[in-house]
Amino acid sequence: MSKIMISPSRYVQGAGAIADIGKHVASLGAKALVLGGKRGIGAIENELSASFKEHDVEFVIEYFGGECSRPEIDRVVTVIKQNNVNVIVGVGGGKALDAAKAVAYSAKIPLAVVPTIAATDAPCSALSVIYTPDGIFESYLVLPKNPDLVLVDTAIIAKAPARLFVSGMGDALATWFEADACAKSFAANLPGGLSTSAALCLAKLCYDILIEYGFRAKLALEQGVATEAVEKVVEANTLLSGLGFESSGLAAAHAVHNGFTVLEETHHAYHGEKVSFGTLVQLILENRTTAELEEVLGFCKSVGLPITLKEIGVIEVTPDKIRQVAEATCAPGETIHNEPFSVSPDAVYAAIMAADALGRTYLNQN
Repeated sequence: MSKIMISPSRYVQGAGAIADIGKHVASLGAKALVLGGKRGIGAIENELSASFKEHDVEFVIEYFGGECSRPEIDRVVTVIKQNNVNVIVGVGGGKALDAAKAVAYSAKIPLAVVPTIAATDAPCSALSVIYTPDGIFESYLVLPKNPDLVLVDTAIIAKAPARLFVSGMGDALATWFEADACAKSFAANLPGGLSTSAALCLAKLCYDILIEYGFRAKLALEQGVATEAVEKVVEANTLLSGLGFESSGLAAAHAVHNGFTVLEETHHAYHGEKVSFGTLVQLILENRTTAELEEVLGFCKSVGLPITLKEIGVIEVTPDKIRQVAEATCAPGETIHNEPFSVSPDAVYAAIMAADALGRTYLNQN
């Protein structure tokens, strides 16, 4: 099997970067559909409008319906055809960006991505996570190419709620451990090859940046400012995690997240928050060292990431609920089967319960 690494065509990051969006998008198309939620589009609409006008890019705005579902994707593709659009600009958070990626693929037009929060590694990837209209995980849509442009204005990111930024750290936290598991099992990455050394190094760099700068970056975000620590963690959450996960692979942590979507009480928890707990479950499954567990537990506590079932919404823990999660986590085709050993629902059930007990004990002792 060949080694394959993929990435966006262009990545732009910095405070005030949105002022140049017209220049970058003009090279992709002359008429854009801007897709995003009202809050996301509202955060950039004035700057986007001025920059598009300066660079002769026409645009229409279409508000995202809330779930990256097949009906929503089909709806937006119809809007594109009705307006003769030749480039799409996805704005906002993970689900809106995933929808924009899927729409661009279906409509066969270029794609620019403008995250207004650093809550997931969705912006850079050639992957859309498809949910049902009710928000239950349905499937992964692996796309033939990454976005043509990813533009991240860190001044805008700094104005978003800190919880979203921390959620992005939770998503990024899994990157190295999942990449390491896939490398050990020679599992295929998302483009269908083996990981390159470069991708593994980026995944490890992602983890190292979180541990070194995550806490101080969170404190800065709570003040609404973009320090150099914020710049580093935004890059980890967005670029390094995105490149690391898709070019090295996913394993147990994200599968556990998908498993928890069967419990409605966890739907209020953000993607990265559930992935954070999923990372702890993966470390238990892999019987990682005490030092590794304590470093992850300490990091999560310092920035406010969940390490217990209660923190992701499971207040009443019953064997039936957790077995439902374990069964969904181990569904055929799930990424947990990229672990370098056979995984069963019984093993996942045990790891979830053990991870919760470990997290509760850690919180009580610290």
